[in-house]
Amino acid sequence: MKQLRGVILDVDGTLVDSNEAHVAAWVAAFHQAGYPMAPDTIRPLIGMGSDTLLPAAAGIEKASPEGQQLSKLHSKIFESAYLPHVEAFPCTHELLQHMRAHGLRLVLASAAKGHIMDTLLEVAGAEHLIEDDPPPRQVHSSKPDPEIVQAALDRLGYARDEVLMIGDTPYDIEAAAQLGIPTIAVRCGGYQDADLAGAAAIYDDPADLLAHYDESPLGGGARKQ
Repeated sequence: MKQLRGVILDVDGTLVDSNEAHVAAWVAAFHQAGYPMAPDTIRPLIGMGSDTLLPAAAGIEKASPEGQQLSKLHSKIFESAYLPHVEAFPCTHELLQHMRAHGLRLVLASAAKGHIMDTLLEVAGAEHLIEDDPPPRQVHSSKPDPEIVQAALDRLGYARDEVLMIGDTPYDIEAAAQLGIPTIAVRCGGYQDADLAGAAAIYDDPADLLAHYDESPLGGGARKQ
């Protein structure tokens, strides 16, 4: 790998503790729309956008009337009932600051958008540390499709071997791997090591990654076992 120049970041479950809130919001949205859904059905799909989660959970296409209703319900419930209570993981802001201090450019690859994304970045203390320029092209597919990671890479303008991804789900790892980009995974999103087996390294959370920064892939170190 060449010298590291940029980092592509997921947000939910990586920088902020919001994955279980998304599970609850999806379950409530399905219930309101007349589709009984257990949390255990949704939980393994967290990290996907609604365009992939809806077909996987219920065989419903996002573009369908039912899919549009469910997607809007989820966003409304998450924003009103859960977003005000979401907190950043320990040392999230400090990790972002440390990466920037080491000359790394930071961009996002997340399905969150609009007011929800702005609030999550504020919670993480990231609004002035992560570049917020719009992507150079519209993104139509979410992870595990690599399109959203490709858009982030395009924004950086770096070669693939000059960039790392940081995420918390197997879908982050899969999307980045399709582009030849290694991922540092964090367990704080709720996935187990077996689910994150394709990562270049696995840490508990941003605080753990910051504590081991120099020996991590961010600092040029090898995989942490």
